[in-house]
Amino acid sequence: MKVAQGKTGRVFVLRLEDGDRLPDCIEQFAADNNVTHAFCTFLGGIGSGTVVAGPVDGQARPVEPRKHSFNEEHDASAVGTIFPAEDGTPHLHMHATLGRDGQTRFGCIRPGIEVWQIGEAVIYEIVDIKAQRRLDPEVGFEKLEVD
Repeated sequence: MKVAQGKTGRVFVLRLEDGDRLPDCIEQFAADNNVTHAFCTFLGGIGSGTVVAGPVDGQARPVEPRKHSFNEEHDASAVGTIFPAEDGTPHLHMHATLGRDGQTRFGCIRPGIEVWQIGEAVIYEIVDIKAQRRLDPEVGFEKLEVD
């Protein structure tokens, strides 16, 4: 385990609108407000998109993600973190639980998920910390590196 310690900075409450796209709108907000390190929550409706729920084969390298697309509205709750990618831009890594008609899906959100009607996000900035997402070429995705 690798550990870094920081402090809570600013706290933002965002009301997302119908058609806003995740993670795009949160990453854009973070970039516009110089939020590079944060914890983020989301509650609301999701209209369509894709989540990743595990690998196709856990032993294969690079990892091939198991993608699940959906086109119907779901209630959603999610948690994630924002850390800078190697190019310095804020990158949201968020896992969501989606529910509809007694059925539940869970997974890592992928770009292009659309908010249905309304979404609420709370962003808790983390300051005085060194951490960054870096591509791990062996597994084929970014991993969080902490100093």
